[in-house]
Amino acid sequence: MNIVAVVVTYNRLELLKRNIQCLRANRPLLTSILVVNNGSTDGTADWLRAQPDLTVITQPNVGGSGGFYTGIREARQAGADYIWCMDDDVFPRAHCLERLMDEAGREGVGILAPRRLLAGRIFTHDFRAYNLTNPFASMYVGKLSRMEVDAPIEIKGTAFEGPLISRKVVDAIGLPNRDLFIFCDDTDYCLRAVQAGFKLLYVPAALMDKEKFFSDDSWSERNRKKKWKRFYQVRNAAYLNHHYGRNWAVRHLRSFIGVLGYLVTAVLTCPFSKAWEWSDVGKLWRAYRDGVDERLGKKDWL
Repeated sequence: MNIVAVVVTYNRLELLKRNIQCLRANRPLLTSILVVNNGSTDGTADWLRAQPDLTVITQPNVGGSGGFYTGIREARQAGADYIWCMDDDVFPRAHCLERLMDEAGREGVGILAPRRLLAGRIFTHDFRAYNLTNPFASMYVGKLSRMEVDAPIEIKGTAFEGPLISRKVVDAIGLPNRDLFIFCDDTDYCLRAVQAGFKLLYVPAALMDKEKFFSDDSWSERNRKKKWKRFYQVRNAAYLNHHYGRNWAVRHLRSFIGVLGYLVTAVLTCPFSKAWEWSDVGKLWRAYRDGVDERLGKKDWL
């Protein structure tokens, strides 16, 4: 069995070192480790050159989606039976891969998701169904964060933070949409897999730790640091709703309601906080319009 781990990294060398150490602990079941370096400038390239057991691809910063596009493509070309995808800020425990593979033989299962822990507590964005018809409700139905799950359970979506993807899925639906840059590329890929007839399985015995960010920041500082990502989040959510929505209201209204919340917050807090600026109002609207018009890619106006 050829199992290739694909790790996408950008300017987080210390996290990457810990991630690789954890992946090495999943050998010998894990066949090889492929690192996609999205043009890091923090010494990552020098460190990677000194790791003879890693396969490294260096490319410009094309975001997480572009990184997973390249990594999954290369792993498939290398003959991988399973591709284990993750960012550099998650850390699989020693038997994580083994627990995932324990469930890999179930009928129709194409993607297996681990249980992620943040500061020792269960952290999950995984969910059990898609809502593509009601514009006044979330696209994500049956969130596991609201459930107690002690055994493997079928889901419909997970994050690119440890999913084990069968080669059969890649052969059937192709590669992630690299034009999404960041955010929603994992949701898009899972939705395509579900539409192709594959099952996704959440495996709570497969444990993976996740780094905690911004824990000591104020609301204003935390939102200021994450602000540039919000534009991609707004745009890509609008893209998903427009591309997969089954009626006009989902394709247009749901995302309008979503961006309206950000617009109101920006307008009300601009005079009192550094979290948002007046120029962000136009950017948020442009992000929504780009999503509805399905204009993707990395944006130079951010």
